[in-house]
Amino acid sequence: DEGLMDLDAGTVLLQWATGGLFFLWITTRHRLLGIGYGWLLRGTYALMAVGAVWVGQRTDPYLPRDAAAVGVALAASFAFLVSYLRRKAGVARQRELVEARTARVAEMTGIDRTERLAEGDGPEFPPALDLIAPIIGFVGLVFAGAHVGDPALLSVARTITGALFLGAVTDAMLLGHWYLVQPGLPRDPIRELVKWTAAIWPVELLVLLWPVGMVSALNGTIDDGWDGLLSWFWLACTVTTIGLIGVTWAALKEKEYSAVMAATGLLYLAILTAFGMDLVARAILA
Repeated sequence: DEGLMDLDAGTVLLQWATGGLFFLWITTRHRLLGIGYGWLLRGTYALMAVGAVWVGQRTDPYLPRDAAAVGVALAASFAFLVSYLRRKAGVARQRELVEARTARVAEMTGIDRTERLAEGDGPEFPPALDLIAPIIGFVGLVFAGAHVGDPALLSVARTITGALFLGAVTDAMLLGHWYLVQPGLPRDPIRELVKWTAAIWPVELLVLLWPVGMVSALNGTIDDGWDGLLSWFWLACTVTTIGLIGVTWAALKEKEYSAVMAATGLLYLAILTAFGMDLVARAILA
């Protein structure tokens, strides 16, 4: 059997960067998080896109994918630069939350501790800039999926869905850590990413099962090279991923602040199993 996809590190890194930057926009458009969160993710994923170019050129050069990775790195870097130049303007809703919390504390305790974030005269960072990089990335992933897959439509579906799946779970974990940096941040942003991960999981499962897919590996039609062990490992990762996401959601319902840290730890594990679900399947089918 010829596989449906070639699993190469250049495409995987572009998937990861593209999905991560897309869900960065999902979060930053609410204007709740401090500007440092955007800096962290833009810098991380820009470097990942550079890595996609470097690895892709040395393992399996493909111009549309590699050019898109360059575009992702440049667009993420440009967004980083604009955010840095406009850093003094701060983030409006973050400032409103801090001031409201300070007012409540003063009302309850009678202690007026003025806690204000600096306000600049210039415009704030426009979240729409965070969409440029993932749009470029998704275009490159369409080409990459069609280039190696047969049928091309299924290959593209797996490539795009995998990017969204890995990006959502990674950003959720990174956002969980940001609650240490920005105490008092509402849980809505991390809940949103957990919801997205849960919503993408069945789509990811469907495209991986779609013939010729993991059903053929589980019943032995496709040899996974490990006498079926790798296929059952994939199944375990698949079930464990959605289980961890469910437990994470339950943890976020708890009122204690430590619940967010518990959810972050669970998301660490979910990243490992999510990668197992996506990459192991594609490696078997390659």
